[in-house]
Amino acid sequence: MSSNVPLLSVADVVKRFGGVVALGGVSFDVADRQICGLIGPNGSGKTTLFNCISGIYRIDTGDIRLLGRSLTGLPRHAMAALGIGRTFQNVALFRTMTVRENVLVGAHHLGRSGFIANALGLPAAAAEERRARAAADELIALLDLETVAELPVAGQPFGTQKRIELARALIGRPKLLLLDEPAAGLNHEEVDALGEMFQRIREHFALSILLVEHHMSLVMRVSDKVVALEFGIKIAEGLPSEVQNHPEVIRAYLGDTVAPAHEEAHEAA
Repeated sequence: MSSNVPLLSVADVVKRFGGVVALGGVSFDVADRQICGLIGPNGSGKTTLFNCISGIYRIDTGDIRLLGRSLTGLPRHAMAALGIGRTFQNVALFRTMTVRENVLVGAHHLGRSGFIANALGLPAAAAEERRARAAADELIALLDLETVAELPVAGQPFGTQKRIELARALIGRPKLLLLDEPAAGLNHEEVDALGEMFQRIREHFALSILLVEHHMSLVMRVSDKVVALEFGIKIAEGLPSEVQNHPEVIRAYLGDTVAPAHEEAHEAA
């Protein structure tokens, strides 16, 4: 594979729901080990695009490629094995299971020994389980979850649940991590810690991150580049400083990104 091939390539992607065009020919690339912020007002198509990349929706026209391989038409369950991990805006965890058990759920697609070997407790299955548990231990330490690892998810603070979901996405060793509103519901200290965590994760796992987030100061601080959508159309792409000063972005969405009053008003919306 040529080093010039982007990790993720979104090419002229169109997605319609009946007569509504949710994505109207969106194109952009995400490079290896790059953090790309995806921004836009509510209804701009950000989550729809995430759902297309992760196989929940099928695109109407265009193409989506991971390391040059087309994802078009592939089933949702194939995405994790190909190297795509994802978190969701609304945390989706098994609340009666422990933190460790929730993290281990994300390793299911890594198993190669098969049902019979697992059912009989054969050596291959036991070795896979040891590897998965070692990977879970590493992530629990990396994301500061050690003190709650054996506790049920139910009752854990929202910020902790966000880190649990992130650990579950990372245990599959994705090449591309899709983060959907990871800062939603977090306080300022937790948001600051989240930005630092993204940098650690990128370096530790050598992965790329595509980030949908309304918290503009976080997006502009952590992203290598930003893509802005409005009504399913890309209106800007470039360095954070370029995008936040782009006239179309200011008109559509951002206003003055450095004004605290605007940021607080937007986050409350």
